[in-house]
Amino acid sequence: MHVKEPQPSEYDMIREDQIVFTYLHLAADEQQTMALIKSKSIDIAYETIEKDNGSLPLLVPMSEVAGRMATQEAAKYLEMPQGGMGVLLGGVTGVEPATVVVIGGGVVGINAAKMACGLGAKVYILDTNLERLAYLDDVMPANCFPIMSNAGILAELVARADAVIGAVLVAGAKAPKLLTREMLKTMKKGSVIVDVAIDQGGCFETSKATTHEDPTFEVDGVIAYCVANMPGAVARTSTAALTNATLPYAIEIANKGWKKAMQDNKEIKLGANVIKGKVTFKAVSDAFGLDYIPVENFL
Repeated sequence: MHVKEPQPSEYDMIREDQIVFTYLHLAADEQQTMALIKSKSIDIAYETIEKDNGSLPLLVPMSEVAGRMATQEAAKYLEMPQGGMGVLLGGVTGVEPATVVVIGGGVVGINAAKMACGLGAKVYILDTNLERLAYLDDVMPANCFPIMSNAGILAELVARADAVIGAVLVAGAKAPKLLTREMLKTMKKGSVIVDVAIDQGGCFETSKATTHEDPTFEVDGVIAYCVANMPGAVARTSTAALTNATLPYAIEIANKGWKKAMQDNKEIKLGANVIKGKVTFKAVSDAFGLDYIPVENFL
């Protein structure tokens, strides 16, 4: 078991029939995909385990952490000593608050929006699912505005934003590029963008993965925060939250073995990404033009 995906220095340690149970994010990582194929190991990804209702139970805890952190980081990098425009997210008496645009109304998005709303910002949260928007409209405070997303609305709001948080995920696949370079050029100098989807390739066209040691870079006067392992900065909180979610699955896999666990539990079966040198998750095979073999062939 890992939290982060296996690192290049570990590839040669992974052996045939060994079970690797962790975040893999293979669709954005060809080198790791090929290494796991070569190892003939059993590779089960946290991020593609899925419940019948479409929720991703092993992404939820880290998405909650990353969403809340995204707002914290946006607030920090709006400060002038950090290179930002010098805007307080919530404003003060007689001074307008910052405008925050959150792209995506899932777990990351709602947590980012909650934090921004709690600090007093004016928050727009965009999604393409009317049911989700109705839910957000019901549960979010009055300073949050759930909006149906389209290219025109996104371009309009990005140009007004002080901070934009990218919170879009397609399970197991590369994230769609929603914030284009042209949109970025319309943003205010010293504004901040936070790409929480960077583990899956990022949802901003200009995104590239950064680290906690060197977290930001500048594009067209806009500060970009694209740390690939945001929850690592609050490791105590993240470890407890993730272990609460992963342990029941780990115990089932350990007690039954991977085949029986997948036969008995459809959620674990959906976690299968690479089995014995074959790609068993469609989005990963599509990403790199590899043959797709349904996991049922092994069960």
